[in-house]
Amino acid sequence: MPVLIVGTRNRKKREELLEILAGGDIEVRDLTAYPDAPDVVEDGETFEANARKKATELSLHLGAWVLGEDSGLVVPSLGGAPGVYSARYAGGHGDDEANNDKLLREIAGKPREAYYVCSIAVADPTGVVQATAEGRCHGVILDERRGAGGFGYDPLFQIVELHRTFGELSARVKHALSHRGRAMARVAPALRRLLPGA
Repeated sequence: MPVLIVGTRNRKKREELLEILAGGDIEVRDLTAYPDAPDVVEDGETFEANARKKATELSLHLGAWVLGEDSGLVVPSLGGAPGVYSARYAGGHGDDEANNDKLLREIAGKPREAYYVCSIAVADPTGVVQATAEGRCHGVILDERRGAGGFGYDPLFQIVELHRTFGELSARVKHALSHRGRAMARVAPALRRLLPGA
């Protein structure tokens, strides 16, 4: 059975990716099984650059197929922020509450249109990127958090047509609509070609 390693230690992101990838005839692992895997520095200027860097560096270290992913929130009225700094927008990495508080302060009085971006890169065991994909999901930023699901900016990010935030949606519905789900759907044909059974 072919093995694909999801190159993240972000528990919530890992769970989402594993749920989206479930069902194929492929073994999907994450970095918890590889404690010596390096922490890749996300210093790219774009989501794709960071996804490629993760896939390449980790596949070379592990000698395996690796899916690298980078994602975040883009708010045009904030000049594209938080963008590639989404996880560390308020300073500390992964502090969702502080990041959401800063977003609410920064967006006050400004247009609230926003979109999530997810960029995926899949590298072979020699470190060569064999496939990439991007997914986007558009919405608006609310004035207050709604829902306890998801992570990151999900409680503030409303899908306008559904009148629900990502924090209020079930995992199944979120995966069908989200930037991550859309990126995975776009890269799936390449995965099936590169890793029979995926």
